[in-house]
Amino acid sequence: MDVGGTKIAGALFTSQGRLTGRVRVPVDKGTAAQPVGQIAGIIRGLEELAAREGGEIRAIGVCVPGIVFEKTGKVWAPNIPGWDNYPLRGRLAALTKTPVILGSDRDAYVLGEQWRGAARGLRDVVFLAVGTGIGAGILSGGRLCRGSRDIAGAVGWFALDPRFKTEYAAMGCFEAEASGASIGRQAREFLRTGAPSSMKGLIRGRLENITAEAVIAAARSGDRLARFILDSAVGYLAMGVANIVSLMNPEMVVLGGGLFQAGDILIRPVKREFKRWAQPIAARQVKIRLSALGENAGLYGAARLAWDAVG
Repeated sequence: MDVGGTKIAGALFTSQGRLTGRVRVPVDKGTAAQPVGQIAGIIRGLEELAAREGGEIRAIGVCVPGIVFEKTGKVWAPNIPGWDNYPLRGRLAALTKTPVILGSDRDAYVLGEQWRGAARGLRDVVFLAVGTGIGAGILSGGRLCRGSRDIAGAVGWFALDPRFKTEYAAMGCFEAEASGASIGRQAREFLRTGAPSSMKGLIRGRLENITAEAVIAAARSGDRLARFILDSAVGYLAMGVANIVSLMNPEMVVLGGGLFQAGDILIRPVKREFKRWAQPIAARQVKIRLSALGENAGLYGAARLAWDAVG
């Protein structure tokens, strides 16, 4: 199960890692309990599918967008109302007899890529997820790096600018400057000042229509403001990758999340520019790759979490 800020996806995997069934629904954020009910409904459907195929579900892996406190089974997921120190593992355990294993989405992403994706078989890998927010899943020596309180990988709080801005307190400098949400926000702020841009033709009088996708499309068409905003984001993304490479010395950094689906307009300059900032030997040997699993990375990683737990 991959629980996101806007959707819940579920899938059935064989013991060989083959995906045999998949479902996706919009997440219901009315109360803290409503997404739990949705998860339970998806589990029941997948159990029925497994039974029709002559099998049974041995374990359920669930990844969430935030922090999973491994000892208590509680989660902090700010994109889901009420999931602040929320006892998710206990709630799910009360609804099914099958073992439930929780993990953060960033941990699931790196596990999925190491199991069936771009980093297959590698032991030192970092998955940099850039979408609405920014986070990183870390494998060091083949083991997940979670930190003393399960918060390792919160790279959105990388300090990349000495000029502190008030928005950094809520989301961190890196996320405030380079996430998909921040790219859209910066474009809207410029347009409010009357800055000339072809993006004005995209909004139909509504600034909220300007998203990172709109900025990227305008940049591809040669819009100077859009190109300026993307160049700024690329600078921060390159510094973030450089810090990861210098700190962790990974074999590979996998770039994933919605923003990097833009492709070479972001990936090529990041791969070029990070080398200016990173430790030179580490920079020469590391491989930078786009996620091979795309939006399914969390599902594969959650399945791997479950499989590792029951073996």
